[in-house]
Amino acid sequence: MSQYEVKALGPDTWDAFAALVERHNGVWGGCWCLAYHAKTPEMGQSVEGNRAVKMRLVSDGQAHAAVVFDGDRAVGWCQFGSPEELPRITHRKEYEAGLGEPADYRITCFFVDRDYRRDGVSAAALRGAVDLIAEAGGGMVDGFPYDTQGGKANASFLYNGTRSLFEQSGFDYERPKGKNHCFMRAVIAPG
Repeated sequence: MSQYEVKALGPDTWDAFAALVERHNGVWGGCWCLAYHAKTPEMGQSVEGNRAVKMRLVSDGQAHAAVVFDGDRAVGWCQFGSPEELPRITHRKEYEAGLGEPADYRITCFFVDRDYRRDGVSAAALRGAVDLIAEAGGGMVDGFPYDTQGGKANASFLYNGTRSLFEQSGFDYERPKGKNHCFMRAVIAPG
């Protein structure tokens, strides 16, 4: 994991991020990591349209991610943002039931280049997201990882990370959310 560097998604890292997405055909059918953002009329119309929406959100400071680099090549990311920035989550009613204090941030999804899977990129991305949140002032952070319950899972289901990955980064298990996911939370101190 020490060979990786993590940088914030922004105009200066956009080209490397975009190259990673394009190497993987827009990721998940052209999503461009927009599924958790507020829906706009342009979203879902085309892969090119999704790319333009994501680029606009990044330019406007409305899309955040910890992008993992191997040299100059982006090889993965962990998306995070405020609940207002990333309002669309699955099993919302279940999550909000008995929520108590709302979070300052959400960690919504991960992506790792197919040539770098099972090589610590997700862990570097999550640690990077936590560090970027700390740099921004910290706060309460919610995550919704897949709960493998000690078993193996198909990698296509792990776009939210895993419970063990979040536990290794200091998140506490709160409760189940949906069939195979859970709600986890951590308080990140300002950095």
